[in-house]
Amino acid sequence: MSYRDTYEAWLASPVLSDAEKAELEAIKNDEKEIESRFFDQLSFGTAGLRGTMGLGTYRMNIYTVRHATQAFAQVILAEGPEAVQRGVAICFDCRNHSDEFAAAAAQVMACNGIPVRLFESLRPTPELSFAIREYGCIAGINVTASHNPKEYNGYKVYWEDGAQLPPQHADEVAKIMRELDMLTGPLLGCAAPAPITKMGAETDEKFLANVMDQVNDRAAVEKVADTFKMVYTPFHGTGHKLIPEALKRLGMKQVICVPEQMVIDGNFPTVVSPNPENPEGFALAVEIAKKEGADFILGSDPDADRVGIMVNTGNGEFKVLTGNQTGVLLLDYLIGAMKRVGKLPEKPVALKTIVTTEMARKVAEVNGLKCFDTFTGFKFLAQKKDQLENSGEGNVIMSYEESYGYMLGSFVRDKDAVTASVALSEMAAWYAGQGMTLYDALLALYEKYGYYGEKTMNLVMPGLDGLKKMAELMANLRQNPPTEIAGVAVKEQKDYKDGSVVCVECGEKSAMELSGSNVLRYEMSDGTSLIVRPSGTEPKVKVYILANGATREECDAKVAKYAAWADSLKG
Repeated sequence: MSYRDTYEAWLASPVLSDAEKAELEAIKNDEKEIESRFFDQLSFGTAGLRGTMGLGTYRMNIYTVRHATQAFAQVILAEGPEAVQRGVAICFDCRNHSDEFAAAAAQVMACNGIPVRLFESLRPTPELSFAIREYGCIAGINVTASHNPKEYNGYKVYWEDGAQLPPQHADEVAKIMRELDMLTGPLLGCAAPAPITKMGAETDEKFLANVMDQVNDRAAVEKVADTFKMVYTPFHGTGHKLIPEALKRLGMKQVICVPEQMVIDGNFPTVVSPNPENPEGFALAVEIAKKEGADFILGSDPDADRVGIMVNTGNGEFKVLTGNQTGVLLLDYLIGAMKRVGKLPEKPVALKTIVTTEMARKVAEVNGLKCFDTFTGFKFLAQKKDQLENSGEGNVIMSYEESYGYMLGSFVRDKDAVTASVALSEMAAWYAGQGMTLYDALLALYEKYGYYGEKTMNLVMPGLDGLKKMAELMANLRQNPPTEIAGVAVKEQKDYKDGSVVCVECGEKSAMELSGSNVLRYEMSDGTSLIVRPSGTEPKVKVYILANGATREECDAKVAKYAAWADSLKG
């Protein structure tokens, strides 16, 4: 069936309301718009679905949500009656239509005979991961598009361990979705649906109890609580309630919330993008911090799984720390704090992804910890944590990735801005007690461990031909692997698809521990690592530059040189 046939079928469907048909009628003379909405279904992967909202098979709407939920329900039903009775947990964020989509997902699950635990109102993503584990659910669904622009929504799926869906189950959901009719396939009504139970304050309390168990040094907070000021913003999202409460329980007496951004609003009216990676989103917070004399600013993204910080550089100006820098600071702090209070476990381990700074490995190893890499995504960090701890090989004190995600403790299996906010605030307070800002602390770490610099280049490839361009770029790099980049010799070519490592100079081929992901890596003769991978959720290829050097200037020069090469890949 052509995209035009699919469009006409939707237009004629009795399932659609008059208002929905009017939306489709309005584009009847815009062939390109029709094609972009109906040329395919949104692809379902281990992260679920994500796309712009609107009617069509390639848009996020109530029909795509019901369609995915029916397919997911069939995967759960195939697990057998005992698994089915464990039920699913469902959560949603602040985005437009998120509550409607969550209710629709709950209805489809219930009509398939699968009990549902539905949050009464919006909640942070990590609380869903916690609820799945706490209540023994077989699976979970979260309606969120994380930190994407306001036009987006998404549908994340989780399995019984509280981590995102394993590849085999995601593949099965995608297969069933291809077989089901999107408009008439899902079960929307039934005589005896399974129960839908609401979750609220009781689950919040259980979650917060676990969050507060991660505190290492309350005395450090008490020491400066009367004078230390911090600013917090949830960027109009789900962190608005639990993060201020957790900081209060930590003992932070002067947490100043950005009032305009404490308002729940899926249009994100005060920011261009609700992403803590973007410094401009913190403009209101910086204004307050300067006025109040605060040294520390903390912001969580709309579904409160990522957290970013800004720190006073000492001259009244504020600087955003990257996810790499924040993670290194936190890892170094946790090791020290756990040693001080006797909480560092035996065989301590740090986990990071392959695109996260190598400085984390240096911090870990200098302090006697092992450091392991995983593929990008917290499902892989969660798998590695479980594997190490179940085998007795190691105890993970922290897992993180460069894109502002941190996982602490054992009660969640996803990135968690609530717990990270508590840990980061404790760290900021401890350094304040030493007469240092976090910017001072970062400079001290560079002096101790060496200089590292990173940059992520996003090669955006939008439109219908974007996916094709992305595939061509990766294919070209595989067919013609570079032996020199930006005038520097490539030492090793690594392909995470088959796990191969090629020594460029000698031609010798060996194997890595990791394989099965569409990622290329080049180890340069000057010590820099370059990683190229297509994004799993957005139309872009990401190039990660991981550099190190004897000085900050040497690092910056390397990063700039390789950034120019990355830019040239767009063609």
